[in-house]
Parts: sequence; structure tokens; C-alpha cells
Amino acid sequence: MNNAFPRAAPDSTPLPRTIALVGKYNSQEAAASIRLLAGYLHERGMTVLIEEETALNLGSQIELRTWASGNFAWLGAHSDMAIVVGGDGTMLNAARQFARYRVPLIGVNQGRLGFLTDIARRDLLACLDELLDGRFVAETRMLLDAEVLRDGRPIASNLALNDIVVDKGATGRMIEFELLINGEFIYRLRADGLIVATSTGSTAYALSANGPILHPQVSAIALVPLCPHALSNRPILVGDTCEIEIHVVYATDSRAHFDGQVTVDLKSGDYVAIRRSAYSICLLHPPGYSYFAMLRQKLHWSERPKEH
Repeated sequence: MNNAFPRAAPDSTPLPRTIALVGKYNSQEAAASIRLLAGYLHERGMTVLIEEETALNLGSQIELRTWASGNFAWLGAHSDMAIVVGGDGTMLNAARQFARYRVPLIGVNQGRLGFLTDIARRDLLACLDELLDGRFVAETRMLLDAEVLRDGRPIASNLALNDIVVDKGATGRMIEFELLINGEFIYRLRADGLIVATSTGSTAYALSANGPILHPQVSAIALVPLCPHALSNRPILVGDTCEIEIHVVYATDSRAHFDGQVTVDLKSGDYVAIRRSAYSICLLHPPGYSYFAMLRQKLHWSERPKEH
């Protein structure tokens, strides 16, 4: 893998030669975009690799022997760049898979909101030309690293780009948990749960729970209670060097969720230890990209109220 690509400045960076393509599964639109990308990149002399599940989704509509395919570990070891076609969920999964390999990611939006996949399909080839020629805005996003411990022993671990959520599960009863930061007891709370979010995740589940929006350059972790029983419990921000522990005191069906995609069942007495990951993600945006312009578009800021 060409590790120099995401680290160097654009004017001195060797251009990518091997590009991985990842698409939203069971999506004909994503499959069409993958076929378009594969052919275009091949014409530009690039080596194209396709994630194995994405290749299966393409089926007989593409000559698979033309493009090598493999799992995320194989792609991470052999790719200079990855293009992810789908929605934010597709990007979240790809980010966790590619994080340890330091492969920069480009997102093509074929979902709904698309906070992370910011290139529209209609602009795909024009934006791709600029990105492949080294004209891009590189942005580093932090990830969270978490362990679930039972009787002091780890039973599960995972990364999260958006958030880690401990909640009550499918039952209607609240859970009771204790929050510790750097080993210091902060509070005991009865609630539906707690969201631990990065700046990337501040526009996801945490936003719907009245959490703050964090600019990606803010090195902080947001702690956002879900329907707390005590009205004085409000979202707080802590530094990204803090170690966070959520101890489940009482619960009947509690669970820990990583980016809303991986779930671990919890029992009373379990705790989730969370810290900033040693890995980070590099997102590549087209020239002129603006985080605030993206917020205005996705959150419909400045739009006039609809007249009835």
C-alpha cells in the first residue's frame, strides 16, 4: 500500500494508481455507478479492485474477470485510495474496515442525507478528474475505540466513526448506569441510554437527541443522554484524550451499538470503556468543499418556511 498518499501535501503527493471500489449492497444505482467508475478508471490507466460483496452485487452485469476482487483486508493492503458509493451507512462500514490501513476515502452519495458521501452521482466523473489529478481537500476524522468488559474481561471490541451508544434495548424500561471519565465518577443516571459521539457523529443520532454540532476540527467527544430521568442532565463535551467508562448498574435488555451497525448485548455489571482510537480516517473532498455549506444544504438552513 502507498502510505505516503494520505500524508503528503497535494502538490508533492504521488498520484494514486490502485483504487478500490466499494458499493452499497443490493442497490442497482450503486452497481451502475461502480460499473461506470471501473470503466472510467481503467481508461485512465488505473488498477481497479472491487470489494467482494460489491462484486457479487454487480453479478453478470460486468465482466468480473476484468477486475480483481477481495475482502477489506486485502483491499486495504493493496489500495492507494477507495471510492465508496452509497449512503453514510456504507461509508461508516468502509471507514471502520479501512482505518487500520490508512487508505483515504472518497464518498459518492447514493443514499439520503449524505453527510459523509458528498459527491453527487451527476458530478461523479468531473469531481473524480480533479481528485485523481491531486486537487482535493483532505480532512482527517477521528474514530473511537471501545471495549465491552464483563467480570473485568473483554468480551467484544470495535471501532466507531460516528458514535457508540449504550441503550435500554427493546424493553420499555430505562437502564441505570454510572459514567466515569478518566476514572473519576461523574454521575449515576436513569435514562434510555447515552450517546458517545465524535464530531463526525454529532450530526447523526446525537443531533436528534439535542446534542451539539461539532466542527470536524474540534478535538472533542460529545456525551449526550437519551431521555434522562433527571432533567438537569445535559449534553457535555470532553477532550479527545479522555477515557470514558459506562458501567451498567441495572438493565434487563441493554445493548451497546457501534455506528448503529454492530450490536453487543450487555448485562448488569458490564461496562463499556471508550477512548480515541489510534487510527483516523482521511476523507478527500472536491475543491471548494465547505463543511458549513454542506450543513446548510443537508439541514436546510436559510430556507424560507413553506407557505400553507
